[in-house]
Amino acid sequence: MQTSSTGSVGAPALLAARSLAVKVRDAAEAFARRFRCAPSWLACAPGRINVIGEHVDYCDGLVMPMAIDRHVIMAASPITEPVIKIFSEVNCEDAAVPLERTIERGQPAWSNYLRGVIHGYRERGETLRGLQLLIDTDLPIGGGLSSSAALEVATATILDLANQRQTPQVEKALLCQRAEHDFAGVPCGIMDQFASVFGRENNLLLIDCRSHEVTPVPLHDHSVTFLVINTNIRHNLGSSEYPLRRAQCEEAAQLLGIASLRNATPTQLDEKSGDWPEAIKKRARHVIGEIARTRRAADLVQGGDWHGVGELMYASHDSLRDDFEVSCSELDLVVRIAGEIGLDGGVFGCRMTGGGFGGCCIAVVDARRAEAVAATLGGRYQGETGIVPTMFVSRPAAGATPLELPLLPPKS
Repeated sequence: MQTSSTGSVGAPALLAARSLAVKVRDAAEAFARRFRCAPSWLACAPGRINVIGEHVDYCDGLVMPMAIDRHVIMAASPITEPVIKIFSEVNCEDAAVPLERTIERGQPAWSNYLRGVIHGYRERGETLRGLQLLIDTDLPIGGGLSSSAALEVATATILDLANQRQTPQVEKALLCQRAEHDFAGVPCGIMDQFASVFGRENNLLLIDCRSHEVTPVPLHDHSVTFLVINTNIRHNLGSSEYPLRRAQCEEAAQLLGIASLRNATPTQLDEKSGDWPEAIKKRARHVIGEIARTRRAADLVQGGDWHGVGELMYASHDSLRDDFEVSCSELDLVVRIAGEIGLDGGVFGCRMTGGGFGGCCIAVVDARRAEAVAATLGGRYQGETGIVPTMFVSRPAAGATPLELPLLPPKS
């Protein structure tokens, strides 16, 4: 099964970004309409794209994501009842999390990301106040841009604000990761939450998923930008295949007699994997190669070698397709078209980003030719699939932060 959106063949345009100030005002106004009062606190957390380093964060590897200028925005105000009342502007659904009893999974399903974070605060011994809370977002849901991590990190940020706390950044990211494990049932690594917490404007992030060290990788070269191409398709394999891939990586590490594949070398794999199941060997080969590609890519970004970065991105996609087997025909098509546009057309490199089985690709492109690249790539993708892609560009953005309250007009 799969989900998609279709349309007539044309040249899809780049989706313009609303400024953060506009998004904040929209969320505050939506809160006032819903709850009949102005919000007391506002916070946002960004989604992320991963430039390179896919499916290695849960193997203690190196990843290089960046926060993007698409966000989850939360607005909240205090209430006297011991409950957190939630309204999603996106889903037009309510949820409630009582604070006087054990917090458990519940419905609607999206509320579990918040429930997990609230539970994490309670486990730390925090006494939380009752809130009414509104969620808004311009992040595509399920597109591989970490909308779930942004939702978790925004929740933690608004809870800090409302309860006059300042959770250390690493602790906040790890708390949000545990929420996704325990309440959403996704055994993710740390990359998504760390990118949303630690995002820095005009910097990629080289994250060591073993030591939790975050090293900014400056990107002051405005001649390049990142084009995000949402295939607008989601194959349902992702929910079952993700935990399987993680288990296969853990099995490979056990067979090698090491704690994680971060410690493995290509020579070790060649020497010891002769009688392994083919799938286990391929998963390990991807992880070992991807960690090396990520380390090399960080050096190339700092040196401004975008041709070299692009070649590593294509190699990453090939490995994700062939060895990790998490791509799909639509993602492969986007990467193939990007490669055919090539350097002469303004594309340095392209790869899938996120968990796979649909969702998004990311391309590094000449900023001056981003619109032309999007028109060509999007038009060809739509022509071959009948699916209208959603595309936008982003520079590296800041991480989660409290926001100033906008001045709203008085109620009539």
